[in-house]
Amino acid sequence: MRDAVEMVVKSLVDDVEAVDVREVNQQGATLIEVRVAPGDMGKVIGRQGRTIRALRSLAYAASLKNKHRFILEIVE
Repeated sequence: MRDAVEMVVKSLVDDVEAVDVREVNQQGATLIEVRVAPGDMGKVIGRQGRTIRALRSLAYAASLKNKHRFILEIVE
């Protein structure tokens, strides 16, 4: 899941080098933390949060398929 999120985020931003995606295992879930350059934050969030909502929907669909919960967060 981490690789899929990283690929999508890198295609959205201008500064590809600043993209950092990490997985943190928690109790029964995996937290996926996305860090981008401050100038690219708006591109990842999208208008009215549509882009990040779509990424979270992708994580939710993967959660259902793998029977393991994925949580997607953007870290400043």
